[in-house]
Formats: sequence, structure tokens, C-alpha cells
Amino acid sequence: MTGFVFSEKPIRIARGAGPHLYDESGARYLDFGASYAVTPTGHCHPDVVSAATDQLERLLYVQGSYPVDVRDELYDRLADCAPGDLDYAWLCNSGTEANEAALKFARHATGRSKVVATTGSFHGRTMGSLAATWKGKYKAGFEPLAGDFEFVEYGDAAAMADAVDDDTAAVVLEPVQGEGGVNPAPDGYLRAVREACDEHGAAMVLDEIQTGLGRTGTTWACEARDVVPDVLTTAKGLASGLPVGATLCREWIATDAGNHGSTFSGGPVVCAAAVATLDVIEGEDLAGNAAATGDYLAGELDAAVGDAVRDIRGEGLMLGVEVKRGANRLLPRLAMDHHVLALPAGRTVLRLLPPLIVEREHCDAVVDAIAEVVG
Repeated sequence: MTGFVFSEKPIRIARGAGPHLYDESGARYLDFGASYAVTPTGHCHPDVVSAATDQLERLLYVQGSYPVDVRDELYDRLADCAPGDLDYAWLCNSGTEANEAALKFARHATGRSKVVATTGSFHGRTMGSLAATWKGKYKAGFEPLAGDFEFVEYGDAAAMADAVDDDTAAVVLEPVQGEGGVNPAPDGYLRAVREACDEHGAAMVLDEIQTGLGRTGTTWACEARDVVPDVLTTAKGLASGLPVGATLCREWIATDAGNHGSTFSGGPVVCAAAVATLDVIEGEDLAGNAAATGDYLAGELDAAVGDAVRDIRGEGLMLGVEVKRGANRLLPRLAMDHHVLALPAGRTVLRLLPPLIVEREHCDAVVDAIAEVVG
């Protein structure tokens, strides 16, 4: 049998529908990982499937230098839903590419090289985005990476103010850290970062690849903090599972972004799926559901397992349950014994990132399962 770079789990998935995945035998699993937040509208939402199928029959692909109506529509939709004046978009194929572009754009527009990132960060696995990622295990064996990156403690506004100076091209960070353990930014922290960037003419880059598109209860996590960055990156759930990312920019970044490109930037099929996904997120108020259902899930988890875990934290339907023993030990039991799929976030945090369509009955099943395995 052919070998694989990825390790594989012992469940062969055959199909998906709504918040559920099904294996080859027909067994049903409640998907509370959503493949790292990639399916906000649920699996195979009919509107998304229809839009992608219709586009497949008209035009499968043409390079991005040729205008295409569906790509223009996605540009307009992204500008409409973006926070503040982030009216310019560059399309790519993944979150790490979106972050790679953000770093290049910021360096070119400012003429500087220094990038300030934070402890606990995760921004991707390509060489530039990996340089902005904190944990050493992702970097091991790949150095030397891109240079002139400095790390400061996440949430420490004073340390950030000291680090940002007139040589700084960009500050890059997540409003809620995902891989780092589901850590929301402290109150006032993003505002302090914004002020430090403004003082020194540096670009504020927010990685909303996991937090965006309604996940935390608002379309973008930065909206709840009343902060508009200079660059915002999004991907994961933007096309409900088809590969697409976007780097959203203010005008001063976009007009001096430098020479950057991608062969598959803005393919018509993924653009159609992305437009349909944004339609569903807005039309079904999935951000509102994430806020309400996330509050319910957090409350029920606290009532059921509060004394058995160290912490329950997060925003909307991006929750972390910090357990007292290794989270990775619990995931197989959740999957095999309770048919609940979840994710780790480091060694001690069980991460819940369900489709944004989940309802209270789904949360109840997950709470019962987690209570069983942590108890």
C-alpha cells in the first residue's frame, strides 16, 4: 500500500451531512472538530453544493488575471463583510498562504523587515508563516526560517509596546489563539496592539483563519473588541471545505503590496462555494447561533465537568476544555465509545470547533460524552 505523509485515524469516512460524518459501515459521528473549523455550514450544505456544481458545469478554471463574474462577486462580498475599511482582497488556497501574503505585503508596504509575533502562536507551516509560529516542534528540522521575527508574551500589552518600534513592519497575532490552547485575548489587549502599531507605522495583522466567519459569535472576532487591523487573514471555513484563503487589506497595504501571485488564486468553483458559504452564514445567522449555542455549551460543560477539569474557555463555538491529563488520550475514547469527534490544542486542551449549525441537542450529547471520559 502507498505510504502517506499524514498519520491516519482508524475511522474511514464515507460521507457527511449537516453536523455528522458517517463511516463505511454507516456509523454516525457527531463532528465537533469540523476538520479544524473548515465546515461552518455543516457537511455538504445543499446551497454550497449546488453553487459549486453549477459553476463546475460552466467554467472549471481560468487563471486569476482574467476577470470572472463569480470571483468579482466574492471580492464584493468579502469587502462588504470585512471589518472597517478592509476593502481589498487577495485570494489564495489556504490559511498559511494567506498569512504568507500578509507578511510579504506588510514588509513591502512599510519597507521594513521586523515582525513581532506572540508566544503560543500558530500561523501556518510554510517557511514565512512558520517563522511567526511559536512552538518549536513545528519548526524542528526546517531551520533556518525567515529572519527578523521577535516573540513577546501573548496578552502582555506592555511587552508589545516595548517590542514595536520604527523598524517594525508588522505585528501578527490571533484574537483567540487556537493551536496555542484556545486563549482569548485579554480585554483591551488588541486595542493596545492597535495603538502601538499606529504610533510606529507598523501593520497590524490579525490571523482570523480559525476565529472568523462567525465562529466566535460575531463575523470577525476583532469586531467584538472594536478593533480594525490593517490586514486580516481568513481561510478554513470560507468555502465550506473547498480550499480557499483570503488576505484582506486596507488601501495603504494593497497599493504597495509588491509582486505576489498564485496560479490557483480565485478559481471559479471555490469562489462559487465561498459566495454560497457567506450567503448561508449571513442568511441563517450562524454567528448568532454560535454565540447563543456556544454560551449554552460552555454552561452545560461547566455544570457537568467543572470540578474534573482545570478550565473551560473560549468564545462562541470555539471552546477549549483544559483537562488534568493528556487531551490526546481522551480523543480516541470520545470517537470510538461515544462517536464524538473533537480536537486537541496542545497536550492538555480538548478543542471544540463544531459546525456553526449545531443545536442544543448536539451539545447535550457532547457534554454527556465529555463528562464520561473525563470522569
